Amino acid sequence: MKTILITGCSSGYGLETARHFHAQGWTVMATMRNPAAAPFATSEKLRALALDVTDAASIALALERAGPIDVLVNNAGIGLFGALEHSPMQKIRDVVETNMIGTIAMTQAVIPQMRERGSGVIVNVTSTTTLAPFPLAAAYTASKAAIQGFSRSLAHELLPLGVAVKLVEPGYGPTTAFARNTDIQLTDVLPEPYWSYAEPILAAMAEPALFTTESDVAQAVWEAVHDDTGRAHFPAGADAHAIMQQT
Repeated sequence: MKTILITGCSSGYGLETARHFHAQGWTVMATMRNPAAAPFATSEKLRALALDVTDAASIALALERAGPIDVLVNNAGIGLFGALEHSPMQKIRDVVETNMIGTIAMTQAVIPQMRERGSGVIVNVTSTTTLAPFPLAAAYTASKAAIQGFSRSLAHELLPLGVAVKLVEPGYGPTTAFARNTDIQLTDVLPEPYWSYAEPILAAMAEPALFTTESDVAQAVWEAVHDDTGRAHFPAGADAHAIMQQT
C-alpha cells in the first residue's frame, strides 16, 4: 500500500485529508510542528511527525523518519487578511516563508527519491485567490500565486521522470482556522479609511452563499493523486468550482 506525507495536519484541510487517505487504507505521515498535540490516535498506518516547513533540518529529519514517500501534499500554510498598508512586514515574510518557500523546500527535498523510483505525485494546495481577485488578501495571494507558477513549470520538468505535479485550489473555508490572524487584531490591519470598504466584504464572509469544506479539499486531493489524464488543476469546494467555470 502506498504512503502519503501531508504537511499542516494539526487542523483543517491537512487533518481531514490525512483522515480520508487513512480511511482508504493508505499509510499516512501526518506532519505538524507539534505532533504531541495531534488531534487523532496514531497507529502504524497513521503517524504524526514533527515538521516545520521553514526549517531545513526539520524537513530532512521528517523525511528520514517517514521513509519512502509515494505522494507529497504541500498543505501547510498561513493566512493573512487585511489592508496591505497596515500588514506588518514580518507577518508578510512569515506568510511567504511558509506558503511559498516551505512548499518549494519540501518539494525539492522529496524529488530525489521520486526521481530514483521513476514515480510519485506532488500535490500543492494553493487557493482560488489565484484565479479571481479576493479583496484584502494581496500578500497571501502573492504567496499562493507564486506556487501556481512554480507548479506549472515544475510539472514539465518532472514529467519525463515519471513524477506528476498537481494543484488543488480551495475556495473560502469559513469552518477552518486557516485564514484567522491569530496574532493580529483585525482592527490593526483594517483601520479607517478601509473600514467602509471592508464592512460588506466581512459581512459576505460571515454568511457565504458558497464555500469550501475540509472534506471538499480532501476529496480534491484524492482525485488529484489518482488522476492519470494529465489534468493539473483541481478546484475544491462549491465556490471554487464556480470561480473555475468563470475563468
